[in-house]
Parts: sequence; C-alpha cells; structure tokens
Amino acid sequence: MNKAFVGKVAVVTGAARGIGRAIAEHLYAAGARVLLVDRNADGVVRAAQSMRALDGSNADSLVADLADPASINVLAGQIGTFATKVDVLVNNAGIELDLPFEQVSSALFDQVIAINLRAPMLLAQALVSLFPPTGGAIVNVSSIHADHAFPNAIPYACSKAGLMALTRNLALELAPRQIRVNAVCPGYIDTPMWEEWLRSSADPEALARETEALHPLGRRGQPQDVASAVAYLAGPQSAWVTGTCLVVDGGLTIRTHP
Repeated sequence: MNKAFVGKVAVVTGAARGIGRAIAEHLYAAGARVLLVDRNADGVVRAAQSMRALDGSNADSLVADLADPASINVLAGQIGTFATKVDVLVNNAGIELDLPFEQVSSALFDQVIAINLRAPMLLAQALVSLFPPTGGAIVNVSSIHADHAFPNAIPYACSKAGLMALTRNLALELAPRQIRVNAVCPGYIDTPMWEEWLRSSADPEALARETEALHPLGRRGQPQDVASAVAYLAGPQSAWVTGTCLVVDGGLTIRTHP
C-alpha cells in the first residue's frame, strides 16, 4: 500500500468496528500512527491490539462517550499525551434510531444530534490547536441521508445534513490554517449495525436482495470502500479539495426511480 501517511497522526472515532475500524486500519497500513476512539472499551482495545500485532506499535485505543462534552475535553487532553500533534481527524462515530415521526421524542432527537453532529464540532474545536502550522485534514462521515429522504429517519437525516453544513463552514473557518475539511456520504454499507437492522426485519434474505438491487453496481458497499474514500480526502492527493462531499454509494442515489 502507498505509505502516504508515514509520520502522520490520525484520530478516528467510532473505531471499534465497522466503517471506523476499516478507516483506522487503512490509515495504519498507509503508515499513520492511529489513535482509535470509541465508547466500547473492549472493542476498541481489541481493534488496536489487532493492528499492533501486524507490524508495530503505532496504534493506541482511547475510550470516550462523545455524547458528553466533558468527556470530549478529557479525550482531547489524553490525545495530547499520546501525540504532540494531530494531522488527521476522522469524525466517524454515530448512531441511528429508526422510528416513525410520531415516536421521535425530544430526548431521542437530542441523543442523535449530540453524537452525530455536536461531537464532531466539539472534537474539532478541542483538537484544532494540535494541528501543525502546515495544516492537516478533517474528514466527517456523513450519509446519503443528508440530502435524500428515507422512511423513519428524521433524527439521523437531520444530524447528517447538519454535519454537511458543519463541513462546509469548518472548511471556510479553518482554510487560513491550511486545515482541509471534507465529508464522505456512504450509502448502504455492510457493517455490524447494518446486520443488526437486517436481522430485525421480517425477511432478512429478501431485504438483502432488495437492497443489493437498488445499487446500479449490483452490491452493497463494504467498510473498505468508505475507508479508501476517507484516505483520499485525508491525503496529499486531495490537497486542493475542501468543503465538499464524496458520495460513496454504488450509484444508489443517481436513480430517478428504484
């Protein structure tokens, strides 16, 4: 693999499994020192250990509840003890609650917004002073929900649309510091969260076939598909790209009708 991230320090949230773990592994394989963050203590420790077992020690795990602003401040201090700088921040941690509009309480709405939208803003704010004078990159993991409507997804969709607005505004605010800010917008990706949702359906096999057929490329995405896009936006090949979103959905959203 191209070692584009040798000498770089990358912080990846939601890194215990799924897309976040794939992103951390991709950046690690490209030479980065990776700090994996998750609220799942056992999972994030195992993820970092599996990476260190490959060829070195440049992967560390940190536990934080990103729904709690105080925990984010503590996390920022911990990151500062692990590394003298941060070159890449990947805001991947997120939750999804699928509920009909009538069942969305203010508490549930606030919970989704806190993790999916407020935490990326606060974490960027807390870590910006650790970025070197030469700049760096922030990549936010948004979703095709940001500008496409799906049933029972109002809190999640609002959080991901807000994350796109945050991406554009942070890109403008941080440009003088040469910190680029972009987002990826994945479609259906085979993750543990997806598998849980699939198993909860009345006919998982039928739903799996149906969602595959929605994609012109004939399959759902894999976490590595998103990881590759994140690495591009975080790396030197996108040095003049900021404030934009890279859609990674196998062509799902280019259709006029299913």
